[in-house]
Amino acid sequence: MNAPTLLKAQVRDVSAGVGVRIVEPANVYECELGDHCFVGPFVEIQKGVRIGARTKVQSHAFICELVEIGADCFIGHGVMFTNDLFAKGGPARGDRSLWKSTHIGDRVSIGSNATLLPVKICNDVVIGAGAVVTRNITEPGVYAGNPARLVRKLPSL
Repeated sequence: MNAPTLLKAQVRDVSAGVGVRIVEPANVYECELGDHCFVGPFVEIQKGVRIGARTKVQSHAFICELVEIGADCFIGHGVMFTNDLFAKGGPARGDRSLWKSTHIGDRVSIGSNATLLPVKICNDVVIGAGAVVTRNITEPGVYAGNPARLVRKLPSL
């Protein structure tokens, strides 16, 4: 019987601003975290991800490559980002040219267990818990459901 190869969760090669807090265990690598970001336990943030100042990422979230999150955002527990749409009927299997990016604006709150396909979300949006975001969001408001739809507009700030 062979012994398994153990790979440990780690925090490495992170460009971090002032006052960044990461709760271990976490797997956070080759990414950028703005000033005063918070990353909860059991989070994975992959290489190339950029997260703006004062954004909070709660436990069990997964933020894959090609994701950019603005400032003053809230990423709830268990939020999942995707970058592979299975364009050829299955996983890209290392063909990164098939991956798509996600851009989240400033002051966006994403509720627990939401799933985001590769999309662009404007500033000042609330995504309800459990929502599945399949399309770009270009108007501030509250979005919920599967697929996520506008539930209520937000007053101008």
